[in-house]
Amino acid sequence: MNPVGWFEIYVDDMERAKEFYQKVFNCTLEKVSNVGTKSMEGFELWTFPQTMDSYGAGGALCKMEGFKAGGNSTLVYFSCNDCSVEETNVRELGGKVEKSKMSIGPHGFISICVDTEGNTFGLHSMK
Repeated sequence: MNPVGWFEIYVDDMERAKEFYQKVFNCTLEKVSNVGTKSMEGFELWTFPQTMDSYGAGGALCKMEGFKAGGNSTLVYFSCNDCSVEETNVRELGGKVEKSKMSIGPHGFISICVDTEGNTFGLHSMK
């Protein structure tokens, strides 16, 4: 079993965050429709494209009353073909690249970025 089963990136402005991540990774996020029931009021969730029978963890953007974005100490790495491509997208979409693409030896390459909500996230690729 992989150690991470799910991730959530907390945001303050869901529309801005969705636009940022959809354009950085050229994907479409999907709203979780059962969120918003009485027990989940004040909670909005948009999932990244995922399949339950593939390697890696699924996850979502999350907006929850009383839980601010940014300032967290958990780093999520997104898998990419070449993280320099997504780095360019991050810069063009108003995010920031904290640490540009660097080698981690036989494990490939990583970049450290900050989204438009102030959340830090990583990029990982093998080339």
